[in-house]
Amino acid sequence: MMRSLYTAASGMKTQQMNVDTISNNLANVNTTGFKKERLEFKSLLYETLAKAGTDQQGNGKPVNLQVGHGVKPVGTVRSYTIGTIQKTDNPLDLAITGDGFFTVKDQSGSQVYTKDGSFKIALVDDRQMLITSDGYQVLDINDEPIYFDSNIDIKKISISSEGNFSYVTNDNEVVPMDSKMKMVQFRNVNGLEALGNNLLRATSSSGEAILEEDDEDVVKSQIVQGSLEGSNVQVVEEMVNLIVAQRAYEVSSKAIQASDEMLSQANNLKR
Repeated sequence: MMRSLYTAASGMKTQQMNVDTISNNLANVNTTGFKKERLEFKSLLYETLAKAGTDQQGNGKPVNLQVGHGVKPVGTVRSYTIGTIQKTDNPLDLAITGDGFFTVKDQSGSQVYTKDGSFKIALVDDRQMLITSDGYQVLDINDEPIYFDSNIDIKKISISSEGNFSYVTNDNEVVPMDSKMKMVQFRNVNGLEALGNNLLRATSSSGEAILEEDDEDVVKSQIVQGSLEGSNVQVVEEMVNLIVAQRAYEVSSKAIQASDEMLSQANNLKR
């Protein structure tokens, strides 16, 4: 009887984590480049009381007698389906269609990755540097920060779908710039570690970043200037998942109550 208490408690604990995951998805429904997550479950250890088979007398037992010990969370899987492309007309707002990530340098000097293309400009040494909203440097294919001369009007900067920069002069002449956005992909995107602030870090599970420029086998991403990729969270879908998780939590608590009542009845039996 005590086994059911622990089993139901594992269900409540796991569903609480499931609700945490769903709540995080709903909280980030308007976060640029956010990718929704899904919690994965696995059953806990089974206790085998009798095995299926045939004994020495030839008597057959067609099924096992086993009791499970509940459930546990084993991982959060992030869905990288593309979110809604929202037009902003800001020349520094970039959306990605494809599997690529922008590369930025964090405060420790490490390269991290993001789908959030809401970039800004910072004045550094009388030049304009492309940065994220948190002030991190956006890198080009040479792993260098992207600078623009101070006399260039940011509104006249053009970024091609491949990530090449150019600008338009007052004479309407298009001048290519010696800079290209660094776009990378990963063999296992679910191995990336979320750091917060829309940033992801490569791990041994994700593998090293693959520079799209150098790998002919990957499908190249396309950059859409003047747009941002919205979250891929579907509110209705998450609400349905939330109701299911709430019901699962509720029935697990009912199982604990029932087990507790049965235990109380057993304790009150007269000898």
